[in-house]
Amino acid sequence: MTDKLLSGADPAKSDLDALLQTLRLTTFARNHAPFADEALRGQHTYQRYLLDLATHELAQRERNRHIQRIRAARFPVLKELADFDFAAVPSLQKHALLELAGGAYIAKAEPVLMIGAPGLGKTHAAIGLALAACRQSQRVRFFNAATLVNELISAQDKHQIERFIDGALRHQLIVLDEFGFIPFSPIGANLLFQFCSSLHERVAVILTTNLKFTDWTQILGNQTLTAALLDRLTHRAHIVEFSGTESYRFKQRARRSVK
Repeated sequence: MTDKLLSGADPAKSDLDALLQTLRLTTFARNHAPFADEALRGQHTYQRYLLDLATHELAQRERNRHIQRIRAARFPVLKELADFDFAAVPSLQKHALLELAGGAYIAKAEPVLMIGAPGLGKTHAAIGLALAACRQSQRVRFFNAATLVNELISAQDKHQIERFIDGALRHQLIVLDEFGFIPFSPIGANLLFQFCSSLHERVAVILTTNLKFTDWTQILGNQTLTAALLDRLTHRAHIVEFSGTESYRFKQRARRSVK
């Protein structure tokens, strides 16, 4: 391996950079010169030099893909599962939540139902799982349940409901947050049922709710529809219960103030 072949001073460098940009090998273009200098110092083979460059290019593409997945998910905030304060919710089964982070439920299109009083960290846990899915190159979309129903009603008014649902089916994971805070109109409840029925056994769903299953009728307004929706959502579901009365956020603030 000679200096002429690998040196960053090679007059062909500008032509090489242009070709690499055309081929969209941006990490190659940015790193081939410093990697060449390192290869010369280490007396690496041509194959080792190319392997290092290709490995770096692939790793950067993977990082970029994860960033794009996270942006496309439209999270309201980013909450890492690693930052979840399990000590604040001692009844929560940590091992079960961490096992879900492995993503096996997504491949099987299984629902994850997070149930518990407000303020116990359900949204944090849901976003943490969804972020893990993004980093596994899964297509994820986050919805507030009330916002989703409004979007479904708007899509129906524009005669685009099938298009909206088809778009959802292109994802591997859908998050429905804060189900149960606002009652739905009959039209909204029916559209939500249609949406969830379309996802059933095709797309994994994470749903967070402050309501027991027996109380869902007060939100959906129809006992038959509620039973049918629960039948679909609880089929093969992972049910994660958040027990407690004191706010998770309040406990976190209290711990920070002590520190």
